[in-house]
Amino acid sequence: MGTSNAYGGAGGGTPLIPSWLQDDGGGAGGGATPPSDGSTPAPATGTPPAVPPAPAPRPVIPAAGASDRFTGARASFSRFASSGGSDRRGLGRAVSRYVSTSAGGSRRAAQRMGSSRGAGAGLVRFLNDASVNGVREALRALNLESLAGRPIEEVFAGLADYICPEGGSIDEGIARDAFVETIADLAGAGMTDIDALTPAQIQTVLELYATHAIEARLCNDIGTKVVTLPADPRAAARVEAQLRDFIQRGVSDAINAAGVNIQALSPDAVTEFVTTVYQSAFEILQTMGDAEAGE
Repeated sequence: MGTSNAYGGAGGGTPLIPSWLQDDGGGAGGGATPPSDGSTPAPATGTPPAVPPAPAPRPVIPAAGASDRFTGARASFSRFASSGGSDRRGLGRAVSRYVSTSAGGSRRAAQRMGSSRGAGAGLVRFLNDASVNGVREALRALNLESLAGRPIEEVFAGLADYICPEGGSIDEGIARDAFVETIADLAGAGMTDIDALTPAQIQTVLELYATHAIEARLCNDIGTKVVTLPADPRAAARVEAQLRDFIQRGVSDAINAAGVNIQALSPDAVTEFVTTVYQSAFEILQTMGDAEAGE
């Protein structure tokens, strides 16, 4: 559960939307280099004094979240985990409180999926390109033509550095780990031939990827060092499977509710579609969580 980049959980006072997921909107101002002795250069004779450049706008500092915003979700998920998966009300409360309180609502929860939204859109765009122009042409565009004709798992593995390059942030680690887990799921989902993927199968790939990404985001935000899984490996596996199934149902409902032919989307429309899927999935997960908890 979670990712190889798991940590002790986000602090309540951290911003709802970290600064590295936002555009800074700033830019460096121009201007002449002052003398090395610190003096102000005199204007040239007959030339009016130069107007100093306007200072660059300061980046907006994201607002800090409430210090206790993770408390309810962590407590509920701990109860679910320690029960070995039998406390479904704990699962429902944990997911609902995570979306509504910890993440600040479905829109902000989707914004927190920065790298995962980009990776999901990149994956769909590649698969759409492959379905229209052929896998070899789609790979050639990425200088990966040597992967043509290889098993689908090898093609996806070769795409990893293009779809979700390695980085140092938790967000980037979540995106890459979700991609790796998606590769492992391909055969079980009946996808063995990348040259013959149908629109329904491309939709399934996105569903698998978004599920893994949301699961990892939730687990990292709750804090893997705070939540203790059962010592019994079978009970721990049940907890993980139930959480993943719960999230996948929400993601699947969100994609189906969009009613979109995924292969008909333009590259720009793909980005908007994937963002909408994440936000809708979080809305649905909150509703599902409330229903599971009986609230």
